Amino acid sequence: MKEFEIIEHTADVGIRAYGESLEECFENAAKGMFAIITSNSKIDPIGEYKIKLDAPSIEQLVVDWLSELLFLNSAYNLVFGKFDVEIDESKNHLEASVYGEEYNREKHGYGVEIKAVTYHMLKVKKEKPCMIEVLFDI
Repeated sequence: MKEFEIIEHTADVGIRAYGESLEECFENAAKGMFAIITSNSKIDPIGEYKIKLDAPSIEQLVVDWLSELLFLNSAYNLVFGKFDVEIDESKNHLEASVYGEEYNREKHGYGVEIKAVTYHMLKVKKEKPCMIEVLFDI
C-alpha cells in the first residue's frame, strides 16, 4: 500500500494518505505535506518534538495536527520526516513524537509553500484501509 499521493485541485494542492490504522494515516498525511514543502527530499531525524492535541472531532484533529506541524515549519524553520502518532479515538486525542531538522534550501530544495490546512473536501475514512484526504492553501 502506498503511503500517500499528491492531488491537484484548482489553486490548491492536497494529499490522500493511506494506512492500515488511523495513526498510520495521520503519519502519512504529515509525510505527504512535508514532501510537498521539501520537493520530496530526505529529512534526517535530528531533533525530536512532542505534540499533544485534543479536538471535538477526528476531522478537526486532522486539521489541528497538520496545522501544528505547519506552524513549527513556518515559525522555527523546521521540516519533519518521521512521525510516531498515537490516537485515542474515543476522546479525539493525539499524542505524537515528530522527528526532523532545520530546513536547508540546498538539501531540501524549493518545494511549495503551504499557507494553511483547509476544511474544503476534507475526508477521513476510519475503516481499514484508512484514508485521509486534505487540501492545502498555497
